[in-house]
Amino acid sequence: MAAMSINTGDAEVDVKVSEWLEWDKNEKTRTAVIELVAQNDTEELRSRLCNRMSFGTAGLRSKMGAGNSMMNDLTIIQTSQGLLRYMEKTCPKLKEKGVVVSCDARHNSDRFADLTATIFLNSGVPVYLFKCTPTPFVPFCVSKLGCDGGIMVTASHNPKEDNGYKVYWNNGAQIISPHDEGIAKCICENLQPWPDSWNTDIVQSSSLRKTPEDLKNDYFVQIKKLCYHSSSNQNTPLRFTYTAMHGVGYDFAVQAFEAFNFKPLIPVKKQVDPDPEFPTVKFPNPEEGKSALDLAMSTANEHNSTVILANDPDADRLAVAEKLPSGDWKVFSGNETGALFGWWCWTCYKRDHPESSGEDVYMLASTVSSKILQSIAAREGFNFVETLTGFKWMGNVSHDLMENGKTVLFAFEEAIGFMCGTVVLDKDGISALAVAAEMAAHLAGKGMTLATQLEEIYNTYGYHTSCNSYFICHHQPTIESLFHSIRNMNGPGGYPTTCGPYSIKYTRDLTTGYDNQQPDNKAILPTSKSSQMITFTFENGCVATLRTSGTEPKIKYYTEFCADPSKGLGKEAVKAELDKMVACIIDSFLQPEKYNLIARTE
Repeated sequence: MAAMSINTGDAEVDVKVSEWLEWDKNEKTRTAVIELVAQNDTEELRSRLCNRMSFGTAGLRSKMGAGNSMMNDLTIIQTSQGLLRYMEKTCPKLKEKGVVVSCDARHNSDRFADLTATIFLNSGVPVYLFKCTPTPFVPFCVSKLGCDGGIMVTASHNPKEDNGYKVYWNNGAQIISPHDEGIAKCICENLQPWPDSWNTDIVQSSSLRKTPEDLKNDYFVQIKKLCYHSSSNQNTPLRFTYTAMHGVGYDFAVQAFEAFNFKPLIPVKKQVDPDPEFPTVKFPNPEEGKSALDLAMSTANEHNSTVILANDPDADRLAVAEKLPSGDWKVFSGNETGALFGWWCWTCYKRDHPESSGEDVYMLASTVSSKILQSIAAREGFNFVETLTGFKWMGNVSHDLMENGKTVLFAFEEAIGFMCGTVVLDKDGISALAVAAEMAAHLAGKGMTLATQLEEIYNTYGYHTSCNSYFICHHQPTIESLFHSIRNMNGPGGYPTTCGPYSIKYTRDLTTGYDNQQPDNKAILPTSKSSQMITFTFENGCVATLRTSGTEPKIKYYTEFCADPSKGLGKEAVKAELDKMVACIIDSFLQPEKYNLIARTE
């Protein structure tokens, strides 16, 4: 079949088709390409074969299907061959230390994990292979075993059609530059499958393939160190409802609750078992709020449960909801949950270290997240560090701080990602749910709730009101045009100085490296021309960031307005002012009608 005559009328496409049919041994994806040739669908062939998924710090994430632009057996083999070659160059003890490989429960994840393991095993590299585990278990194992890296096959909370490939380095954090560029280069140099790359029999036969079950127990022993109230946890009257969102979190969540000495969770039965079809939710993402938590709320109501804990399908994120006295449910935003965790982690630390000034203690948050930790740090005396968006940055910065003898208590991003302690140098929805439950139980023992404690935090450190959302845009040139327009609103190179009636004090553009808050107008945070990200600081203190997503076709906006508690500006007044500003930002900068942007559906 590989020798079939190809004549689409496009010479480049013909070469790519022939190449694909020569290399691909998966009958399903081979047939898909052959059918497109038979249909003379040159445009679709060009889209699939002449464009390659770009490997970046987030690894790979795309739809599954035939072609270089999609996730499939061949692109997994190519990626793993390139990663192996890069690690052979940069990790001199790779064949001693090995790698960790695991996967979620999505379609083809098991197969992709086996193909990945095959590449490394064939080259004499030990592989610690797991299946259907939460993503944070991979970086935990990398650190615990002292491996040179880890690979997690997952598309997290993306639609069911997608899959992904996430890489961790030997420090237990996600890769950052220059590793991503080096890996991408090696992938392109190793596209043709090696002779044994398709034969996964070695996964079952090799003595280098290891699956030490005691590592799961080790994980729970380590997260138990985050538990401060084991005896009272057992007796709490609170009942907790849990959903895995059809993912892999349930078994780990059950054991995390046992480690913290809680009574069993109440499972959302239709959602706790892994199901790659995600049949009960439109989007398998608890960040979507109430629309994703309908079944959890029904289950909680039936069992007189007042707290919901929800993981996304790969269990690295956590959503928290609480039943209010009115009977309504409050779904806490990532920023609100981050405020609660920050307060709790500092409170627990001070209990054990009452004499500490906080001088060597750190908390971190991404630049698009709430600045509530900064406000708490300023009052309490510990340190706050802002990083670029994504836990790849927070994990690596945390590692560097620890190497210098510092204590990292907590890190978070507004997209419901939380790192409690440093058991895992990445967001971890399993340890976070146990810590959240203990916090809620402790507050209940004092006659308080998560919602009332959040108000206490804001009363003490100032109201930090956020409004974050997104628009969908599938056309990259449109996105580039939109951001080009913003950068030139006041003539060539002239960033806007106002947005409606609101004056802009500072502009930071991490795509171009411009930051007029710095004396030399050069940004301090790392910049990247491959993604769009502009932050405006307004005269009234509001901060707004517009950025593209690295894994989804979204233009996201993040806004926060912080009120100084000494000035007496109440919560409702702050929220009303922020709502007005967001409307101006959408109308003046994003211009959804002009650019045909699709608004987020509630």
